[in-house]
Amino acid sequence: MDRSRTALSRGVEWEFHHVTLHRDLSRNAVRQLLVEMAEHGGWELDRVRIATDGVRRIVVRRKIIRQRATLWAS
Repeated sequence: MDRSRTALSRGVEWEFHHVTLHRDLSRNAVRQLLVEMAEHGGWELDRVRIATDGVRRIVVRRKIIRQRATLWAS
């Protein structure tokens, strides 16, 4: 599993997470894993690639929300 951060457009940053799943996992198991990642981690599906040997390479992403200081000068 690999994580990276990228700014795709001005002002928006995304964090990417690469997941590789073995071919023996059922579709329901993969679906459940992705649902859990979405509900509890805020991840959304970006890309799924299924190799010829059946290995699933999945990329999920989530927005990085930066807070700016709101100090008022008097």
